[in-house]
Parts: sequence; C-alpha cells; structure tokens
Amino acid sequence: MAGGLDILAAEITRCTRCPRLVAYREQVAREKRRMYRDQEYWGRPVPGFGDPAARVLILGLAPGAHGSNRTGRMFTGDRSGDFLYGALHSVGLASQPESTGRRDGLTLRDVFISAACRCAPPANKPTPEEIRNCRPWLERELALLARVRVVVALGRIAFDDYLGLLGQRPAAFPFAHNRVHELGPHLPKLISAYHPSQQNTQTGKLTLAMFRAVFVEAVRLANGT
Repeated sequence: MAGGLDILAAEITRCTRCPRLVAYREQVAREKRRMYRDQEYWGRPVPGFGDPAARVLILGLAPGAHGSNRTGRMFTGDRSGDFLYGALHSVGLASQPESTGRRDGLTLRDVFISAACRCAPPANKPTPEEIRNCRPWLERELALLARVRVVVALGRIAFDDYLGLLGQRPAAFPFAHNRVHELGPHLPKLISAYHPSQQNTQTGKLTLAMFRAVFVEAVRLANGT
C-alpha cells in the first residue's frame, strides 16, 4: 500500500495538466516571498501525506503559494497548517502541533491529508476545470487508502469535489461545520467543516475548539462508536 502511494506521489509531482497553475507555481517559486528568499521552493504539485493505513482522510482545497508550494508537504509552512496540525495533535493524530518542513519529524497516525487541487492557484482559487483535472489523482489515492472510513472535507470546494467524484449531487447535501453526511452503506462517512484559512480563524468563524471537535467526531466514527 505504502509503495503504491509513493509511486503515485512521484507521478503527481510531475503533473503538467493545467498550464495556468504550472506557470503560477513556478513563478512563485522563482520570485519567492522576502522572508523565505534564502529557501528553495518546491514549486511543483504537492502529493498527499500521512498514514498509508489511515481510516480518516482530510481533503483540503489547494497548496498555499508560500506554504505547501514552498515546503512540498500538504498544509505545511503556513498558519492554516499550524491550525490543522495543532488540532490533530490535540486529539492524538499528529506527533507534533507545528508543521515547518518535510523534514521536521512530523508524523500522522490514522490520518492521510490530500487536496482537491495539487498546485497553488492564483488568489487561492482553482477553476472548475483545474479541479476536474486533479480528480483522477484523488480517485487513485482513495483506491490505495483501503481502510478509510471517514472523509473530512475542509471547505465547500473540497466538499463538492468529493461528492462529484462519487457521482453525487452536492446540492443534496447541505454544507455546515461538523455535519456528518451518510453517503451509503459501503462508503466512508463524510464530515463537512470550515477550512482553517486565516479568513476563518482570525475572524473567529472557526475556533480551535470548533476545529478540534471535528476530529473528535472523525475518530469516533472511524472507531464505529
């Protein structure tokens, strides 16, 4: 299983399906942000990250231009990632509460993190076509992550993308924070949740307690209790 995910990750990092995203991610990697000017940016598609035997899959939107696009690991190197890993660490799913780089020692237990779009998009807004181009990568990840029992979708775009992958109508499933959706007897349960963007966390729309509750629920559902 892990070998299959490693092979898939290598394929993802070579993807050039979306010319706009290729141009943007590489431009950001060349120009850099001043505070990171001495660092080498990843500047490629970002593969999934986590436990190959995970029962919980977290689905985000896309890499941050100066976060995952810089570090090469999902939700790593920015405030959204610190918020996510802080919540995961608080419920025992992450080995540490911070994420600074691929070699920072962070490991996940029973969790795998992926995204609807694997490249950093301009203004953090991938187009519907770009999301569709990325969907086969998620399909292949799901096929390899055979133990997944719960999917946590962070934000409406990730939520709609996962439902679309399953051939479901997103309009039939109202999006709300920490809402559990039953998709069928043989499918993982789906939890909708607010994305840990600064827009949500700095305004108080999403608090750490609210976010932690999502993963408490995910663990409960994964355990079948």
